[in-house]
Amino acid sequence: MHHPMIETLENTLRRKGYVVFEGKTKSGEVKPYDLNIIGIRTDCNFPNRFDDRLIVFCKDEKGKALFCRFKITTDPGLYWLENPMHVKGAAIMCPGQYRSAYKIGRHKNYKALEQCGPIDFVRDYNRDSRLDFYSHFKTSGIIKANIHRATAYGTSVQVDKWSAGCQVFADSREFGEFMKLCEKARTIWGNRFTYTLLTQQDMEPHAFEA
Repeated sequence: MHHPMIETLENTLRRKGYVVFEGKTKSGEVKPYDLNIIGIRTDCNFPNRFDDRLIVFCKDEKGKALFCRFKITTDPGLYWLENPMHVKGAAIMCPGQYRSAYKIGRHKNYKALEQCGPIDFVRDYNRDSRLDFYSHFKTSGIIKANIHRATAYGTSVQVDKWSAGCQVFADSREFGEFMKLCEKARTIWGNRFTYTLLTQQDMEPHAFEA
């Protein structure tokens, strides 16, 4: 059965001119675990909250729709907003689709999705306690903006130092589930992953339920 949220996401991606991965090979064969990895950012510019979502959808081995929703942050934590690593401010990823920009690699001392292709981002330069999504300091590059977890065990409530511009899971168990999907995908499709960041304005309200 097709998940209703998948249809909404597919329509949104196509409307914006992004690719929807449907598991079709060049030879026309259909294979499972062709992952669509979608971040959805809330409109709220208050930092330090895991108030965004990461959604993964694809087909499983039986051809059935697989839909997973995880709690994440797509924004840097308050600490790095006020104490940025870069002179121009903390990095905030811009909405967009970043083709093959990630691979299974390392974040610090554990397995995560590591940035291996350029992304667009802005610099929040004023060091205050608000996220400036539309800063004039927009650029592109590889800045180690990985997709990883916060705490190694349990769930983190606040972002704090866990993100300086990465996409970060609040719950370590959910992150483990996500990485298992990525491992399955790698065996079939290779070690490259596309990440698409949407905004709450792009989506219907139920994207943020649960």
